[in-house]
Amino acid sequence: MNEIAAAPKFETIFLSNTPPNDKGIKELIKWCGIFHKKELAPCYGKGTFGNLSYRIEPGFQQFIITASGLISKETLRGRDFVEIDSADTEAFTVKAQGSRAPSSESILHHVIYQPRPEINAIFHGHCTKIMDNAARLNIPCTSKEQPYGTKALIKEVLAIIKDNDFVIMKNHGFISLGKNMSEAGERALKYLDRSCQRNV
Repeated sequence: MNEIAAAPKFETIFLSNTPPNDKGIKELIKWCGIFHKKELAPCYGKGTFGNLSYRIEPGFQQFIITASGLISKETLRGRDFVEIDSADTEAFTVKAQGSRAPSSESILHHVIYQPRPEINAIFHGHCTKIMDNAARLNIPCTSKEQPYGTKALIKEVLAIIKDNDFVIMKNHGFISLGKNMSEAGERALKYLDRSCQRNV
C-alpha cells in the first residue's frame, strides 16, 4: 500500500462550491465509520486511505464520493463529500459540486460505473489482512502495481473488474462493488472475516 499522498492528479472543474445534500450521504457516512472502525480505511498520519462512493440515481452517471485529504473517516459531515457530475478520461478532468477536492480516485470510480449499470456503490479500502490472503481466497488481482489516480491504474482495474465484484489492486488496496451501499460494504466485511480465518 504505497499511496502516500492523496492529492488528485486530474483537474477539477467546480460547477458549484456547495456541498451535496443527497439523502444517501447519511448511509455513506455510516459505512465510512465502519470502514474506519474495521481498519479498512486506515489513517496514515496526514490523511486516510481509501474512498467510498455511491451512484445518486440508478442508470445515471452522477455519484457522491468522499473528498480528498480527509484526516479520518470516523466522523464525517456532508461537506466531506463531493458530487461528481461527469468525467473526461482523455482530458483527465472531472466536473464536480462541493467545497472540497474530490477523491484522487474519482475518475477510477467513474470508469467502473460506466460499463456496470447494475453497480450503484464502489468502496475502495486498504487492508493488509485481505491483501495478504488474496491468493488463498482467489480474489482477482491486477497484473501490475501502478501509481494511484493514474490512467495506468485505471487500465489495470478495467481489465479485471468487468466480471468481478471484489478485486485487488496490486500492492495498493481492494475494490468492493455492490448494487447498493449495503452490498458493497458487507462484501468487504465478508472478505475481511474470511481473511482472519484459517483453512477457508
